[in-house]
This record gives sequence, C-alpha cells and structure tokens, in this order.
Amino acid sequence: MPKPKKRGSNHQRGAGGQPRNVQPFSDEDASIETMSHCSGFSDPASFTEDGPEVDEEATQEDLEYKLKGFIDLTMDKSAKTRQAALESLRSAFSSKILYEFIMERRMTLTDSIERCIKKGKSDEQCAAAGLACLLCVQMGSGIESEEVFKTLGPVLKKIVCDGTASIQARQACATCLGICCFIVTDDITELYSTMECLENIFTKAYQRDRDTNGVSSTHNTVLHVSALLAWTLLLTICPMNEVKKKIEMHLHKLPSLLSCDDLNMRIAAGETLALLFELTRETDADFLYEDMDLLTEKLRALATDGNKHRAKVDKRKQRSVFRDVLRAVEERDFPTEMVKFGPERMYIDCWVKKQTYETFKEILGSGMQYHLQSNDFLRNVFELGPPVMLDAATLKTMKISRFERHLYNSAAFKARTKARSKCRDKRADVGEFF
Repeated sequence: MPKPKKRGSNHQRGAGGQPRNVQPFSDEDASIETMSHCSGFSDPASFTEDGPEVDEEATQEDLEYKLKGFIDLTMDKSAKTRQAALESLRSAFSSKILYEFIMERRMTLTDSIERCIKKGKSDEQCAAAGLACLLCVQMGSGIESEEVFKTLGPVLKKIVCDGTASIQARQACATCLGICCFIVTDDITELYSTMECLENIFTKAYQRDRDTNGVSSTHNTVLHVSALLAWTLLLTICPMNEVKKKIEMHLHKLPSLLSCDDLNMRIAAGETLALLFELTRETDADFLYEDMDLLTEKLRALATDGNKHRAKVDKRKQRSVFRDVLRAVEERDFPTEMVKFGPERMYIDCWVKKQTYETFKEILGSGMQYHLQSNDFLRNVFELGPPVMLDAATLKTMKISRFERHLYNSAAFKARTKARSKCRDKRADVGEFF
C-alpha cells in the first residue's frame, strides 16, 4: 500500500522541495485593524452587530514580527526573495499606518532600498522605488524623510539618467523622485535640481523625429510620461516666479505632444496644459494664449475623436479627459469631483488638486481612502485638518443590522433588474445609436 502523505507538507516546502522563504503580506494580515479603521468607515453597512472580540495588541505584535522578517529578507542573496519581501512591505505600508514601527527602522529600510536600487535588476528596482515612495508617505515631511531623500535622491537621479538601465526601472525611479521630493524638500535648490533632471527626460519627446527611428521613441514614451507627470507635480509647489518661467518655457511646446501615438502621453500632455493654464490665470486673469484657436481645435478634435483604428476603451477615456481639458482652456471651468472616505467628503475642484490626488492614488492604490482618513501628511496636503476620531457611540449609530442590509440589497437588485429589462426588451424604443 502506498504511504499516506503527511498533512501540511505542502505548506512547509516550496517548489522543488526547497524551503519557502517568503509568505507575502496579505489582506488577512491587516484585516482586523484595517477593517476597524478603513473598510468599516467606508460603508456603514459593513458594521455587524456581533462578532468575536480580537486582541488588537497581539495582532499588532504579530504583524510587526512579520514585517521585521520581511525587512531582513530584503538583504537575502536570492533576488526573488528580496523582490517578494519588498512587495510585501509595499502592501503593508499602503494598507496600514505604521509610523512608529517605521521610524525605529528607517535607516535599515533606507539601506535596503538603496542596495536593491543599485544592485538589483529591473523588477527589484521597481519594487524598491515603490517602497521608497511609501516610506516617505508614511513618515511625512519631517527631518527623518529629508535624511532618507538625501540618501536615495542621488541614486534615483542616476538611474533616471542612465540610458543603459531598463525603461521600467527608470520610469519607477522618475515617479519616486518626484513624489519623494514633493514630500520632503524644503530646500528650493534641491527642488529646482530635481525638476531639471525630470525636464531633461520628458523634453526629449519634443525633439522626437517622427519620420526616423520611431521604434525607440515609442519605447521611451512610458518614461517620458512618468517624468512629465512627476515634473508637473513638483510645479504645483514652486514659487510663482519660477512657475512663470516654466510656463514660458513649455506652454508653446506641450501642444506638440497631443499628436503622440501613445494615449497616455496625449492625456498627460492635455492635463498638464490644463494645469498650466490654471496656474497662469491665477496670477494673470487677462492671460491670452497666442495660438488659442489652433490649440482649441486640437483639443476639440481629441474630445470628439472617432478614429476606427483606435480601441473603443481608449477613445472613450480620451474623449472624457479632453472634454474637461477643453472646458478648462476655453471656459476656465473645472468639473468638481467628490471623494468619499468614511464619514468624510473631499471635493476636488481644481487641476492642481486633481493632479496631486491622482499621483498619490497611483502609489497607494486601494489604501488611498484609509490614508486620507488617518495619514497626517496627506490630510495636510489636502487641507482636511486632523483625523476625525469616532467614539463608540458614533460607531454604534452607524451600525446596520444584517436583516436591514439584506432588504436594502434585495430592493436594489430588483430595481436594477427592472431597469435593465426595459433596455433589453426588443420592443422598447431605444432611439438612434450614434
């Protein structure tokens, strides 16, 4: 008879019989505390009336023990192990506030990130650059973040300007350079130096010869987009006299990027133009752009683009963005957006705020709402004031019973089914399709 397999053996050893070094940070690791602070606030219906009590102190100790292990593994000999550890730390830093834990280990984390960016391959460099962004987001704009940026800034600039490095690594480092500089830099000369570094990258898109060597230009477009967006973010915190210089330098050149074959470059150029017009009109309400007719014609063409050779999703996204850009340039109007996080609301009512929000949302991902609630730095950036503290009585009033939640979901489902049935009925008059 064959011997029965030992239970649990697959959990202890990885492929090829080798010990498994890294178990990635998952949502379960942060579920108890994160749910109590983040997901529960995002929807009152997520509160349940009864549930097992959890020892939060023990949960926090277990989480910190795991994170210490990940930090140690960032120095492992195996590149895959280092990368997995970096990704796990990124997941943890984006989903939780770990200020005290990070402050005690910031130098160790900085050394690990520096080593991975210098000696790692493309994927490892991207993961390390992403972790560096989150490290600064967690610590905020203090002297500790400045020390981190003084160490990592030169390394990031070197990779961004290194033509032999992978495009993905240069792209990640350009984004990291812009975000970290935005967070920590009080030194105006360092701000200008970082912007100049990014300018040297994306201005190459101006000089692109479309008739020759289009392949390499397309290959570098993702880098140009990241550099342009990072530069635009830093422009929002520049003194107004420097803003005027940059606008004079780039406002007449950026429209050339609207003809780029890459959708992301067209959108980045359009949103940057809208932001430049907004900043210019803040200082000069009577500002007139010389080639306004030609620019609005380009923007209107992109806002109504119907080229069949482009994907429907791309056309829909492009038209949506450029309708807003056209309104900003022509009518000085911005479509206000509302962001909900827990019991709070934030209104995005200008291009500067939109650019800042989109940048940090890209870095934090699904943890953006949680950080908006609890991260002092982000709340200062968006002028939200100190974090809102909800007492037990307030939380109790937000609870909805499971039966009430079931009734609400059932009613919503029926209403949605009826609405869709009317649209699907062949006998219904659906009008003319455009």
